[in-house]
Amino acid sequence: MHRAELIATCDAAGQEISGGWVAIRNGRVAAVGAAGEPVPNAAEVIDASGCLVTPGLVNTHHHLFQNLTRAFAPAVNRTLFGWLQRLYPVWAGIDTEASYLSTRVGLVELALGGVTTTSDHLYIAPRGAGDLWTAQVEAARAVGVRLHATRGSMTLSTADDGLAPPELVQDDEEVLADCERLVRLHHDPDPHAMVQMALAPCAPFNVRPELMRASAELAERLDVRLHTHLAEDPDDDAYCRARFGRSPVEHFEDLGWAGPRSWVAHCVHPSGPEVGRLGAAGVGVAHCPSSNMILGGGGICPVLDLRMAGSPVGLGCDGSSSNDAASLWLEARTALLLGRQRGGPTGMSARDVLDLATRGGAACLGRAGVVGELSPGSAGDLVVWDQRGPLFAGAHSDPVEAWLRCGPSPARHTVVAGRVLVREGRSTDPGLPDALAGHARVARRLQAMS
Repeated sequence: MHRAELIATCDAAGQEISGGWVAIRNGRVAAVGAAGEPVPNAAEVIDASGCLVTPGLVNTHHHLFQNLTRAFAPAVNRTLFGWLQRLYPVWAGIDTEASYLSTRVGLVELALGGVTTTSDHLYIAPRGAGDLWTAQVEAARAVGVRLHATRGSMTLSTADDGLAPPELVQDDEEVLADCERLVRLHHDPDPHAMVQMALAPCAPFNVRPELMRASAELAERLDVRLHTHLAEDPDDDAYCRARFGRSPVEHFEDLGWAGPRSWVAHCVHPSGPEVGRLGAAGVGVAHCPSSNMILGGGGICPVLDLRMAGSPVGLGCDGSSSNDAASLWLEARTALLLGRQRGGPTGMSARDVLDLATRGGAACLGRAGVVGELSPGSAGDLVVWDQRGPLFAGAHSDPVEAWLRCGPSPARHTVVAGRVLVREGRSTDPGLPDALAGHARVARRLQAMS
């Protein structure tokens, strides 16, 4: 790589190198050089002059299948529960083709925004739909983005005072057996793995407590991570108090989830003492600012409080029909603005947010020191952000602050394990046109069901 204007967050100390370079060999960072040090010979050289180079961004919460119902008019302007109830019947039509196409198109979109590692929370299981999770893994291997696929689930239907229709839920035993099958089939424990699996009962309002507890025990036995939604919305809090007699966080703790194996989405409404307990337990949090604002969740995730308490905090795009966009750059900028809205002009800086989007996300996914930084031996995942042209005219003093204050800033180049997935702002996936055509066909089919 030709020298960059600045290479930011090179290592765990947050080192920055002006005029430096990164060498990738066999999918890993071989060396990081400073100005004045010779650039090693390479089979391919990417010119990063006038650009900021960062580690690949890490997306810690998403629902890729939802890009099939993006900006779905009948569901807009509703609360979280009303939005879900309107869309569940539509999602009942998702099958393996829909899962594959939504994942393939969604991963390309994420890569265009600088994401090199993403989790995905697929929690629907329409009867007769087939193996939706294996379809996701196949799509991820085709695109080349690192995927933390989570085997989500719902076991409470409308017949049990849940939200989902019966055709989308399963029995506890069926869920647990399939979780174990998918982990044994797809989970790669290598820290540099391209695919890992986690267990992810959806949320307290649509999963039986018995499944939550059994999932925590199974994750311990299989040595995989745990994920769920937590304290997202006032309706979530009211439901837990009415049904279980306690807050969502108290419910989460009682079911054996409060530990460093777990990371949760949203966490907008924990109390002060609950923040302290989550931090002490090492529970990670995926901050999803755009989705929370669009659904009117009535609060802002206490990011700084959680980090100070000890929780790893990353960023998440969340579902493509609650956020409707899938740009982690956009989430980073929104996190910057919300952090300053909540904490004042010193409440959040661009470097704080870059840390959330890289090392914070890596810690949530159990990948600290491997993804989310650029140091010898780490994953060969990086993003080149162009800072030339009218959008950045006059921004010469601090490329990191300019990254979020100026823009919008799509990735100029996105590299995963040494493979270029985005070049000059365009996807290199040769199958994208066919995937988009198929995606449009499936999306129209689903939305016609409304």
